[in-house]
Amino acid sequence: MEYQDYYKILGLERDATPDQIKQAYRKLARKYHPDVSKEPDAEKRFKEIGEAYAVLKDPEKKAAYDQMGSNWSGGQGFNPPPNWDSGYEFRGNGWGDSANPDHSEFFESIFGRRAQQANQQSAQFNIPGEDHHAKIEIDLIDSYLGAQRSIGLKMPTLDNQGHLRMQERTLEVKIPKGIRSGQHLRLAGQGSPGFGNGKAGDLYLEIVIKPNALFKVDGKDVTVELNLTPWEAALGASVDLPTPTGKVELNVPANTMAGKKLRLKGKGIPSQEPGDLYASVRLVTPPASTDLDKEAYQTMAKSFAVFNPRANG
Repeated sequence: MEYQDYYKILGLERDATPDQIKQAYRKLARKYHPDVSKEPDAEKRFKEIGEAYAVLKDPEKKAAYDQMGSNWSGGQGFNPPPNWDSGYEFRGNGWGDSANPDHSEFFESIFGRRAQQANQQSAQFNIPGEDHHAKIEIDLIDSYLGAQRSIGLKMPTLDNQGHLRMQERTLEVKIPKGIRSGQHLRLAGQGSPGFGNGKAGDLYLEIVIKPNALFKVDGKDVTVELNLTPWEAALGASVDLPTPTGKVELNVPANTMAGKKLRLKGKGIPSQEPGDLYASVRLVTPPASTDLDKEAYQTMAKSFAVFNPRANG
């Protein structure tokens, strides 16, 4: 997938005003309109110009596009950065025109999914108030224990002079125990207000568990690395193992090999069927710093003279 530089397509700087964006679009649309233009690539350019204008004229689309930064070049290979839209709030129907088959793969990858969600929500609830969507990050411990958190959201809007502004609000959100990445929280009535007797829309928060230095999360399962000495792995031992909720005592069976995963059933993320916690074994050898250290290793080498760790390599 190629990155689309919408500013370059319209011949604009990234700080262009709404009026400059509109003027550039009108000028280029007239030049490349397929009904009047004699340019050989008029139809292709007309579609590119229309797509660029659809993004840059819309405060929400423009803010989302700008959020990805200015270090990209048109035609450069592109994948959206992970969670690039975390903390931003978008109206449900704000991107509703993204079902256009003329739009590029880049456009659909950024805006298409939200438009689909918006259409689904609109059909499902049939309410005049718009639903909003946002992505928030939580700590792993919040998923284990549940929490009450203040969540700050930013939503791009236009002021009376047509300038782009960020409207910020803070919500008190109850994080339920056991929630996982990819699941959604619905905050009833926190979307756009309805008109007449229409109900207000809802706010849907997509949950993302933040990366953790100790723990890796895969669905409901959690993995932590466990460092062992060679003798602990060979003879068996009782060791302290960190978990998201505190240390537990783990019995390491004798003849445990590096790379083995020791399973603690039901110690993953809680749910009706809780996940598991895995201790991934890593062997750590002490340095041979002194004569006594070297002698110990030499004794070990003699004792295991026939052992070849590369025999199966």
